[in-house]
Amino acid sequence: MPLPDPVTAVPYDTFERQLRELPAFRALLRAVEARFYADLPLPRPLLDLGCGDGHFAAVAFAQPLDVGVDPWWGPLQAARDQGAHQQLACAEGARLPFPSDHFATVISNSVLEHIPQVAPVLAEVARVLQPGGYFHFCVPGPNFRRFLSVARALERLRLPGLAEHYRRLFDRISRHHYYDDIPGWQARLAQVGLQHERSWQYFSPGALAALEWGHPLGLPTIIAKTITGRWLLAPTHWNLWLTARLLRRYYEEPLPEAGAYIFFVARKPVT
Repeated sequence: MPLPDPVTAVPYDTFERQLRELPAFRALLRAVEARFYADLPLPRPLLDLGCGDGHFAAVAFAQPLDVGVDPWWGPLQAARDQGAHQQLACAEGARLPFPSDHFATVISNSVLEHIPQVAPVLAEVARVLQPGGYFHFCVPGPNFRRFLSVARALERLRLPGLAEHYRRLFDRISRHHYYDDIPGWQARLAQVGLQHERSWQYFSPGALAALEWGHPLGLPTIIAKTITGRWLLAPTHWNLWLTARLLRRYYEEPLPEAGAYIFFVARKPVT
């Protein structure tokens, strides 16, 4: 029986579209991450673990993904409207309703850092992956906290206690539970029988500062989303040209030697 055609990432720059549909700081990060999938193997069937409202899958991939799963019913309703998944399931990552050795690829884009107990989720990923299957995921690394511009400014003022208080505040705002480095995630993967193949860091200090300051500057978008269901009231060129001009350099920057985020490619060994 012939294998189904693999998923392909969109072949074009998604930055402008993301900027029209998301708060600017989130659009920048998601546009950077969407580029990475163009160079990754994405054989089917493919599971999108933590698919949320389906926006990322709709923008980043040229075809609908096979299955999206998320524990929250509200975002799944939005994902259904996006049409970026052939099937959707409401389930916890630690209890995936799929048979063992089922998926050729699992992706999880900026999800694992939000899960307090991540080990059972990784074990489930290993279970549902076919031997030889790929697991692509990205998470913030330890440089995320180090790069926060307000905290660094407080440290220069010799106020380390306030700097740490700010970092903890940003942890809560971002809902981050983990900032493991590459060896730390290698160890987590090895514990469930997955092999780390490669990884790279991305998002420079300047890019993270744009994300950091985008949180307070983006408060009006939360109001717009609550009232109208859209993040931007006027997603037009004239309204976004300055934002696009200021942020595009971070979208186009080469991979830094040290970045705030880490992208991983792991694989289930063929036994």
